[in-house]
Amino acid sequence: MSLSNFDILTKLGDGAYSSVYKVRRIADGNIYALKKVKMQNLNKKEKKNALNEVRILASINHPNIISYKEAFFDDSGSLCLVMEYADNGDLYQKIVKYQKRGKYLSEKFIWSTFIQITKGLKALHELNILHRDMKSANVFLNMDGTAKLGDMNVSKVTKDGLLYTQTGTPYYASPEVWQDKPYNTKSDIWSLGCVLYEASALHPPFRADDMQGLYDKVIKGEYSLIQGHFSKDLKFIIKQLLQIEPSKRPGCEQILRIPAVLRHIVNFPNEPNEHYQLLESIKIKDYESMSDRLPAPKYVERNKSEIPEVSDSPSKTYRMESNRSFALPSNSYGHDDRKFYKDMIRESYKALRIPKVRYAGKQSPQPIRKLKDIEEYFSIPRSLPPSDRLKKLRDAYLSKPIKLIT
Repeated sequence: MSLSNFDILTKLGDGAYSSVYKVRRIADGNIYALKKVKMQNLNKKEKKNALNEVRILASINHPNIISYKEAFFDDSGSLCLVMEYADNGDLYQKIVKYQKRGKYLSEKFIWSTFIQITKGLKALHELNILHRDMKSANVFLNMDGTAKLGDMNVSKVTKDGLLYTQTGTPYYASPEVWQDKPYNTKSDIWSLGCVLYEASALHPPFRADDMQGLYDKVIKGEYSLIQGHFSKDLKFIIKQLLQIEPSKRPGCEQILRIPAVLRHIVNFPNEPNEHYQLLESIKIKDYESMSDRLPAPKYVERNKSEIPEVSDSPSKTYRMESNRSFALPSNSYGHDDRKFYKDMIRESYKALRIPKVRYAGKQSPQPIRKLKDIEEYFSIPRSLPPSDRLKKLRDAYLSKPIKLIT
């Protein structure tokens, strides 16, 4: 595998030694996120962190954790990590957007996001993995409402339940991390509380003009209450998570059993009944031949039987009723239409032309009318990047014609 197997669409962000890109995999036409880490610029510890992220992501297949697809080294020696792409950005971006609007996020959205990332964090903690960088920018969102944890670069596996290295983002760091004390999974719980507070108040719970001021507020647990329009349940959970004493903070399993949370969890699907096993460490000493030690790809390839056979379905021509917005099947079928749909499905993902259908009274195929109505019917946001919007439109046009009936 190499970068030539992907089309780079846009850069999503930059780190000190890495960049993240939105890419399209040529083999399946699907969109992914590709993180490119310049390994040659890293020291041994930083290389270990980069490989550790690969190891952790490849070990877990959870609906609330960004999924691993594959990892490889490009010609320059950079580590390329291909992951699931979140098509609605991250929680921090959403918070900033609402700040600018002068509006608060809905409590329903806050509960949904909180419960989902708690489930994702629970899956990590069950493998004795601490995330260590829980923050709103590492909570990724999808258009379908799912929320997922990502960026495991500084995540760490504990052997005795405790860690000692100070890391993470200051606004979300627990009192024990600030004081350079040993810490455990309850440190992630504090950070989870900070994320929940930030989603509610649109800013972190602890803010100051300098690091000393921030330190003083964190170790004392001094923060302002969230707005009064939020429920007592939400305020109660924030208070439980932001306990100064780690032992008083609930674990993920306990959080999901608290009545205040259960009242908002009834509409969520059950967690997958899976047991994960952490993969072996990827040794730095094997750097020259590490490609062979990277986890195997985990793409979901479509079976041939899942792809509709257009030739087995009756092709259709279409008529347009004056009081309708969408094309409706007519009673006569044409061979040209069958050939058209067959050719469209055979074309590569780059074929973003708008398909045409045959309307009654027209000699030649015509473009489907009223594009904006099609967008509304299939819930295609106009805010999507042009390439994503066109792909969703194409998928809509290639879906079964019955879906075009109002």
